[in-house]
Amino acid sequence: MPQIPEKIHELTVGQLSARSGAAVSALHFYEAKGLIGSRRTSGNQRRYTRDTLRRVAFVRAAQRVGIPLATIREALGELPEERTPTREDWARLSRAWRAELDERIRQLNRLRDHLTDCIGCGCLSLDACVLSNPDDAFGRRAAGSRLLPERTNRDGP
Repeated sequence: MPQIPEKIHELTVGQLSARSGAAVSALHFYEAKGLIGSRRTSGNQRRYTRDTLRRVAFVRAAQRVGIPLATIREALGELPEERTPTREDWARLSRAWRAELDERIRQLNRLRDHLTDCIGCGCLSLDACVLSNPDDAFGRRAAGSRLLPERTNRDGP
């Protein structure tokens, strides 16, 4: 991994890519989505502050566990500007996601445990289907093999 001298406070997109392991196109995407920021030089080249390395690492880790980009952006908005986030900053953000990740793990375990029951089923609407219809939640709302949009009075008869 290329080393960046301590006296360099800003990184080019190539340096940030090399150090973070993220493709240049991914960094441009992150910037377009408001996950990271840069300033432009007089030659219109991007320059990133060193703390962007940690932000990119955070984004990539959060993406790996399935956190949506909008949620990641909200979390990054809570971080301090103009300084590298501390371990405590990151711990506070990760605590907020713990319940969501625990629920996701529960769902994935359920999927894994029942996947063989559904392979080849094709209908995904059986009363007993624990994947698409846990606890027959759809059956309590309406009968039938498909979920149709519920009509309101203003939709007509």
